[in-house]
Amino acid sequence: MSARATPPRASEGLRSGELHKGELHVSGLYVGDCLPLLARLPDESVDLTVTSPPYDHLRHYDTPTPLNLTALGQQLLRVTREGGICALVIGDSARHYAKSLTSFRLAVSWCDALGWRLFECCLYHRHGTPGPWWRTRFRVDHEFILLLLKGERPGVFHKEALYVPTKHAGERVSYRPYPRRGTPWGAPPPAVQPHQCRGTVWPYATSSAERNRLKLGHPATMPDRLAADLIACFSNPGDLVLDPLMGSGTTCVMAARQGRRYMGMDASPAYVDIARRRLASEAGGQEEEGGKGRGNG
Repeated sequence: MSARATPPRASEGLRSGELHKGELHVSGLYVGDCLPLLARLPDESVDLTVTSPPYDHLRHYDTPTPLNLTALGQQLLRVTREGGICALVIGDSARHYAKSLTSFRLAVSWCDALGWRLFECCLYHRHGTPGPWWRTRFRVDHEFILLLLKGERPGVFHKEALYVPTKHAGERVSYRPYPRRGTPWGAPPPAVQPHQCRGTVWPYATSSAERNRLKLGHPATMPDRLAADLIACFSNPGDLVLDPLMGSGTTCVMAARQGRRYMGMDASPAYVDIARRRLASEAGGQEEEGGKGRGNG
């Protein structure tokens, strides 16, 4: 299901590389508070958002900025086109033997109060350096991937880009006591296809396994493959991919590699510099001149 709606969208006006409302340019990185920066974007101008908001004060950032998650959800809903996806990678801390429920509250609030719909909740199963070991808890080796949808159905859904190998590829295995309808008696069962649709548990090695020292200059990074898979599944080449809390710039780098336009925002000049250096070295491109400004905040 990759067909787009026939009426023209506001984002089609961005093919020239310019956002008309507030002089922000696509394929650019911006230093500043994401909320006033998002306010400068026109309605329905973003095809896909991939981000991971800070939660529960689990990390110490270069420029700690209080984040209003409700206001963030409102702005992202406004700038997302109909059928667009906002992918949030988020988790929960534990306090006094109980989870904070931050991710659960965000999902319910954004859907019930703001108008998002939860297309799916997947699990990012972390492989690599284990998390803390607890005497009285299980080791946490997952985060949630909240796939929030604006509208009735996704405008782009290339699930074939995320196919995984089948266990018995090429084998003729049948557990049916009777043949399929239309299949003659005695006919061999069909061969198992080499690939199948991915489930809702997505295993990835953590960023530490990528051995990217520049990227690890940020304290909370997303695996390259996680961002790349989301972009491949929920966008087309030329679409605008946004990360309003971009950190080390993984979303923007993966978008550039796959021929998407990107826009990244972060309150820390140091993290924006990391993202710019990564784009130059890993995506072989330079951001547009208009993308070197600062935000209001």
